[in-house]
Amino acid sequence: MSYVQDLKALLEPMGVYRLEGSLNGGALTAAGEALDQCGDELAQVQREMLLTTAESWGLSKIEALLTRRPVTENLPDRRAALAALLRIGGDSFTLQAINDNLRGCGLNAVAEETGVPGEIAVRFPDVPGIPDGFDEMKGIIEEILPCHLGIEYRYWYITWEEMETRFGRWSVLDGLDVTWEELEKMVERYRLEGAV
Repeated sequence: MSYVQDLKALLEPMGVYRLEGSLNGGALTAAGEALDQCGDELAQVQREMLLTTAESWGLSKIEALLTRRPVTENLPDRRAALAALLRIGGDSFTLQAINDNLRGCGLNAVAEETGVPGEIAVRFPDVPGIPDGFDEMKGIIEEILPCHLGIEYRYWYITWEEMETRFGRWSVLDGLDVTWEELEKMVERYRLEGAV
């Protein structure tokens, strides 16, 4: 319900005012519409001031506070990445805390111990090959991880077996007219859906 309707509903039982087609009704409509505009603005401010509900300028304002910006434009991933970047602190040196902080890349990045003292491996399990925006992600990762650690980046690529499982015949691939990167992503979507 709008404020115009609320104001008229409030005064109607009194029976004193003509609320339709009158000066009184026009004044209530004008006041109600102004209150509706204020209400819309307040609703937008309320939405944008919380990281969990922000959709546009609220996220940009939070990003302006940080030295790095998440690589993703996907709204839920962007919110999660910003939350992870805001959680980074001086006690974020356990493997679990490091993996939580790596969500600040905007992409699923996983840190693992390599067995070599002072070295850690970072992999991207959801993306075949080198992820888009890797240079920006690498900067974020290297700021998040403790500076005394050596970082080894690990990538994975699709196999011929996965290609055959996904497409059945090579003639199917000829008709798709896609680049190798697009083909990798098609196989990855197939893998994430649980078919492989």
